[in-house]
This record gives sequence, C-alpha cells and structure tokens, in this order.
Amino acid sequence: MQDIPTSWLVLGLIGQALFSMRFIIQWIYSEKHKKSIIPHAFWYFSLAGGLTLLSYAILRQDPVFIIGQGMGLFVYVRNLMLIRNEHTNKI
Repeated sequence: MQDIPTSWLVLGLIGQALFSMRFIIQWIYSEKHKKSIIPHAFWYFSLAGGLTLLSYAILRQDPVFIIGQGMGLFVYVRNLMLIRNEHTNKI
C-alpha cells in the first residue's frame, strides 16, 4: 500500500461513511412505511459520498474506483433532477 496522507485517509473514510448512510436511511424509511421506498436523502448521501470517494480514488489513482464512482454520480444527479422537476411540475 502506498503512503497515504492521514488527511486523505480520513477523507476516504468520511466518504465511505456518507455512502453507507444512504443504505441505513433507506432501510429505516422503508421499515417506517412498511414498503420499499427510496427517500430523497438517499440520493443526497449518494452524491456526497460519491463525490468524496471520487476525490479519494483520484488521489489513489485507481481507474476502476474512479470509473465506478464517476458513473454513479450521473445517476445520483439525474435522480435529484427528476425529483426537482416533479416538485416543480406540481406547483
């Protein structure tokens, strides 16, 4: 393993924690409603965690990790755009 500055290691761990929180939020929300639901917070945590992990992947120069996180960001942003458009059209 290459030497990773502690600050970047902490950033990677924060990104992973943000990314993992989306599953916990989705699980709690679905249990509360007794059906599988993806709340808006899932997409915000996905975006925050994905951006943070992408930064970490770029530092590590890991092309697999970079492509994986980079592609996911498009999905997260698109879902947030669809949610925003849905609310805009209701007004």
